[in-house]
Amino acid sequence: MQDALGEVQSVLVLGGGSDIGRALCVRLARARCRTVVLAGRPEDDMEPVAEAVRAAGATTVELVHWDSTDVESHQKVIDEVFDRHGDIDLVYVPAGILGSQAAFDADPVFAAKAVEINFGGLVSASLVVAERLKRQGHGTIVLMSSVAGLRGRKDNFVYGSTKAGLDAFGQGLGDALDGSGVKVVVVRPGFVRTKMTEGMDAAPFSTTPDKVAALIVDGLAKGQEVVWAPPLLKYPFFVFRLLPRFAWRIVADRAAG
Repeated sequence: MQDALGEVQSVLVLGGGSDIGRALCVRLARARCRTVVLAGRPEDDMEPVAEAVRAAGATTVELVHWDSTDVESHQKVIDEVFDRHGDIDLVYVPAGILGSQAAFDADPVFAAKAVEINFGGLVSASLVVAERLKRQGHGTIVLMSSVAGLRGRKDNFVYGSTKAGLDAFGQGLGDALDGSGVKVVVVRPGFVRTKMTEGMDAAPFSTTPDKVAALIVDGLAKGQEVVWAPPLLKYPFFVFRLLPRFAWRIVADRAAG
């Protein structure tokens, strides 16, 4: 359980090779978190994350096979993690792929797979997690949305639609869990310089995994339901969501150019 100071002592990461997940778990381990479970596929390169978390102070670090698209296995995998460790304070869900709109246009099957990875599989896993957290009476789910999901753009609308769905799901799940002791936090980062965005031109207000992790930790401490990364992004996107479509196309074209 969270300790007397309300700090996280155990975390499960669904998408254990994530750069932001690594930064978050290192921050938590440097504080009071001692149990870290990294769940993902062998190709997700989770061992370096595990090593970094151990070096930061975690005493129990476990790697678990979990695949967002294997929804039939989610109940079993997640139940086993909770049964082994008895109590999980935080479940962080960064799993997903970025892809490119050109690749999705050329291969609609790949586009559908991205929807399955980024949205469908996370809905399945999050619902299983929510039920386990309700049973223990406390805990937090942190879902990684994106500003790309707040207004569709022609250069990334498949990816953006997956994040739009996850954002709406996270807000609804949080409302459904109100009063249960379980909280849901939706994180809306802009461009983050990670291995997933390597080689891409950085967008305005770009940030780093460590800065996003710091904002998540701060948001958890403050009880925030939505975390913007960086916080400044909430202001332009308040305006962007109100723009007529013809005006938004102009803004999006200039941003892409």
